[in-house]
Amino acid sequence: MRNRLSDGERVCIVGGGPAGSFAAMHLLREARTRSLDLEVLIFEPRDFSRPGPVGCNRCAGILSDSLLNGLAELELELPRDVIQADIDSYRIHIDGVQIKIDKPGESRHLVSVYRGGGPRMISNEVEGFDAFLLSQARQAGATIVPRRVHTISPGDRPMLHTIESEIPADLVILATGVNSRSPLDRAFGYRPPQNATMAQDEFMRPEAWPEKTVHAYFNQPAGLIFGALIPKGRYVNVSLLGEDMSISAVGEFLEAHQLSERLGSDYRSLCGCTPKIAVRASRRYYGPRWVAVGDAAVTRLYKDGIGSAFATARAAVRSALEHGVSAQSFRQGYRPYCREVIVDNRYGRVLFSSWQRALQYPTFRRTLLRILRAEEHEPPEKRIYSRILWGMLSGGETYRDLFRLSLNPRAMRTIVKGWLSAQRELR
Repeated sequence: MRNRLSDGERVCIVGGGPAGSFAAMHLLREARTRSLDLEVLIFEPRDFSRPGPVGCNRCAGILSDSLLNGLAELELELPRDVIQADIDSYRIHIDGVQIKIDKPGESRHLVSVYRGGGPRMISNEVEGFDAFLLSQARQAGATIVPRRVHTISPGDRPMLHTIESEIPADLVILATGVNSRSPLDRAFGYRPPQNATMAQDEFMRPEAWPEKTVHAYFNQPAGLIFGALIPKGRYVNVSLLGEDMSISAVGEFLEAHQLSERLGSDYRSLCGCTPKIAVRASRRYYGPRWVAVGDAAVTRLYKDGIGSAFATARAAVRSALEHGVSAQSFRQGYRPYCREVIVDNRYGRVLFSSWQRALQYPTFRRTLLRILRAEEHEPPEKRIYSRILWGMLSGGETYRDLFRLSLNPRAMRTIVKGWLSAQRELR
């Protein structure tokens, strides 16, 4: 079996969400620099312009600054119609007190987007991020095949089976995420990532509701890691991350934090869903002439899944073109990047589990509020705990860097001093 892709060969990308679109754009761009002419097919049966879950890849839809920099690398500029809000701050709510956390610097840019055509209970009036990316992949030279791949069988050339046809591929890129069934035959040895369930809904945004601020809440309902209210144009997205959230958790969350009144007396659900999110890497994410990218392979824990889709797609494509498409080639060229994400997620688990445990203690909550209030008057470079929280909530920095920052001597002195002061207050 030849190890290198050559002129005229076919790459089939299964899934037209961000991971699939990014893979196509990276592949076509890198191939051109090598004077390599490839046929690139993206198999995607959904219409991302449709409102509600049927046209949506179902996530909170916040794009990190690292992803926005990645879009610039591909010479992509988000249309203003796609951007629903420019996020410049978080408001952290603890024990009835709210603290504003501004972005750590002017370069730290966040935007909110819709993945599909907007909430289910409205007419189609929103320009979605996924539809934009897929259109850019088409403009770059990919062919969109509006068919569902129900099986991929192994062989010297993997074979994709749809209801209508069988298509051989010289390379298969799996970009199905975790909310769709993988079509790979069991013989490939692929095992999807372990996942958890989050809960989301959409509501009309009251006129007085800040249009550039994400509100974050903790502890309630039971099992919640954090809940966020994210402005998206005329709407507010409620996104709950925790231990297997059900759709009923949204109502419980709104009542627990007395948010129903703030959303207005006539607030109603516009689009509820319970998407899965990957919390572990898949057990095997590459092999001879196939490779998985995005959530189907490995993604950052809890945050910046779209940024991970960009980065894994780029790493997989570069590995295929620089090293080849054998299992050994992907092990050499792609696996090291994925291992970096896996290791970084271990730091993330420590941060989030420590955060959950610490919030159970009134003294810690009081300490944190004291520190965050004090940091509001500090220059950005000295706002250590504000930066840690911003990074954990937005996904703008690696968990390793945030963990190391939490062990900074100045950070440790600050937390000890705040803890002692909070204990004196409680006596």
